[in-house]
Amino acid sequence: MPYPQTLGVFSKRPPAKTGTGGTTSDKASATYWYVRRIDDNVYEVQPLNSNNIPAGLRTHLSKGDFIRQFTPEPGFYEQRTLPLLRSLQKKLELGARYLDERLLGPAEREFMKAAMIDEENVEANLGLGTIYCEQGKTQKLTKVLRILMNNDDTFREEQRHLFNTFGMSLRKQGLADEAVAYYARALAMNEHDENLHFNIARAFHQRGQAGDRTLCIRHLRHALELNPGFDEAQRFLDFCENQS
Repeated sequence: MPYPQTLGVFSKRPPAKTGTGGTTSDKASATYWYVRRIDDNVYEVQPLNSNNIPAGLRTHLSKGDFIRQFTPEPGFYEQRTLPLLRSLQKKLELGARYLDERLLGPAEREFMKAAMIDEENVEANLGLGTIYCEQGKTQKLTKVLRILMNNDDTFREEQRHLFNTFGMSLRKQGLADEAVAYYARALAMNEHDENLHFNIARAFHQRGQAGDRTLCIRHLRHALELNPGFDEAQRFLDFCENQS
């Protein structure tokens, strides 16, 4: 079977604490984790939120460490987690469809329903962020940005199209400060992506503060070092260097 493999939900219990003389016993309650097997010797664990949905930091463990720390919970995934994951996915798909059709109100409602299941869900928050950008709802956008910027999953490779689209929305709405911060966070996760260097260069150029021209040129040159055939970056660099 190809990797990664979904193994289901496992529990983890800290060591029991017993009082002096055996008079007390303090057993910490179990925590529940979504588990995937990444390869023969690596397991990925992610905690479940209050809705029994995987959310939060993903951690990789060796096979030995995983077996020592975690206990399978038969039926938990199928009965409690999977139905909500399917419901979440339907809401995300419907929200994305409405957004593509420029139906911002219905799209917002579906993404909000998804966020009620998983408040940190990247797709839901990127969708909401795009909507709030276009509607000029700065206060709501700030809240969504805070969630996205504090979630490493926002910048995972499989989210590339979504986070690039949202970054462009920030720029197009004139939110250059937010776009710079957003792309800087993405670069902290992957400094070898020429498109991220190109996009943050555009954000610096748009912002136009003292020193931004230098930073713009620096990132364009870095993009070209990573991809010498990046024609759009070369044209933009030529334009910037020829500006007085």
